[in-house]
Amino acid sequence: MAPASQLLALWALAAVALPGSGAEGDGGWRPGGPGAVAEEERCTVERRADLTYAEFVQQYAFVKPVILQGLTDNSRFRALCSRERLLASFGDRVVRLSTANTYSYHKVDLPFQEYVEQLLHPQDPTSLGNDTLYFFGDNNFTEWASLFRHYSPPPFGLLGTAPAYSFGIAGAGSGVPFHWHGPGYSEVIYGRKVLYFPDRWWHATLNLDTSVFISTFLG
Repeated sequence: MAPASQLLALWALAAVALPGSGAEGDGGWRPGGPGAVAEEERCTVERRADLTYAEFVQQYAFVKPVILQGLTDNSRFRALCSRERLLASFGDRVVRLSTANTYSYHKVDLPFQEYVEQLLHPQDPTSLGNDTLYFFGDNNFTEWASLFRHYSPPPFGLLGTAPAYSFGIAGAGSGVPFHWHGPGYSEVIYGRKVLYFPDRWWHATLNLDTSVFISTFLG
């Protein structure tokens, strides 16, 4: 198990700069509104905007997390992930919600529009993870293929692994408590969250705003 200082590293979530993020606004998701979580003054996770693949493998891939900036241009994907466009394209599609406890025991299926309009709201800080439902993972890749084909994943892969996407939308204050899994990336489309995590790195996630995100797991 990682030392306590390392366990806390991913709890200090930070903004991830995306090309065109200022010009395109909040996509209708209203980050920073009521229920937004205050950001820590100090983030212990390094940020790199000019990282080479060799440096990535030597310094981070198997050792510690890192926030990677400017690697890809997902401005087109970001535009397609606005609230208006997602509801127009996928509002009637059934999505599977998971509870926010470590192992996501409980699942609920309902139309995407119903989730966005009725359940996507700031999390009550006193509620438990198993009382919180939000949309992450469990994506129907056939139904969502028209969206995912516009996404450009981070270019840094690991030998012997293949990428698998997990798309999600969650309200401010939601997240998943400490857990670990294989290596991968979590790229924020709208909102604030950390990016790369090594294999079996203990971490928790907390959505500071309403967040639209996509994770690329390397398995």
